[in-house]
Amino acid sequence: IPPGTFELFWLDMKKPGSPAPKIEILSFKMMSHAVTNQDFIGFVKNNPEWRKSHVSSIFAEKDYLFQFESDLKLKKGVLPNAPVNYVSWFAARAYCASQNMRLPMTNEWEYVGSASETAKKAVKDPDFLKRILEWYGKPQTNEGLPPVGQTYRNVYGLYDMHGLIWEWVEDFNANLVTGESRSDSSFNRDLFCGSGSLSAGDKENYAAFMRFAFRSSLKGSSATWNLGFRCVK
Repeated sequence: IPPGTFELFWLDMKKPGSPAPKIEILSFKMMSHAVTNQDFIGFVKNNPEWRKSHVSSIFAEKDYLFQFESDLKLKKGVLPNAPVNYVSWFAARAYCASQNMRLPMTNEWEYVGSASETAKKAVKDPDFLKRILEWYGKPQTNEGLPPVGQTYRNVYGLYDMHGLIWEWVEDFNANLVTGESRSDSSFNRDLFCGSGSLSAGDKENYAAFMRFAFRSSLKGSSATWNLGFRCVK
C-alpha cells in the first residue's frame, strides 16, 4: 500500500465545525483478503491455547469459533475458504503475530477502505457509499459466509473491504466516549482499542459513522457472526 494522507474521523465537541485533521499514512503491506477458516485451522493446530475447547474466557466469549464443530473441524456447510468469523480481537492479534504481522490500525484500514475499484478516495462517490450501506442493512441469515475474493477488488488489489465481513483493527475502541455523554467532551485515549471512520468530518458519510459506532460497542473478547480480520506489516 503506497503512502498518502488520511482525513481523521474526528468528533471535537469543543470546536464544532472545525476541519478534520489530516495525518500521513506510511507505506505498509496488507493481506489481499481476510484470513479464512482454513488459515485459522492451521493456526490452532500449532497454537492449541486458541482452540475452541482451550481458549480462556478472558480472551473469547462463548460464541468463539461457533462455526467449528470441534477444535479442528468445521460444521457442515461452512466453507474452508470463507473468512473466519466468531473470532475475538485477542485471537486475531495472536494469529497476526504468528505470521510476523499485526492487525491494522483504524486509520490504515480506513485509508484503504475508502478506495473503490477505480479511485483511491471514493468517499464522495454516492454509488460507492450506497453499496456499503445496502450491505450494512442486510440481516443475518442461516447461510454460511461465501468464500473470500467474491466481492470487488479495489485499486490497491484488496478484496472484500466492504461487502463480506466487518474486520478487527488494533485500536478498535480508542475513541470510545467515556463518562456521561451529555457532559463528557473528551475521549479516553488510554483504552487498548480504537475507532474511526472512512471520511472524517463528513456528516453525509453515514457508513463511516456506523463503523465508528460498531467498533465502539465491541470488547476484546467479542465474537460475532459478521466479524473477521486480515493482517498487515
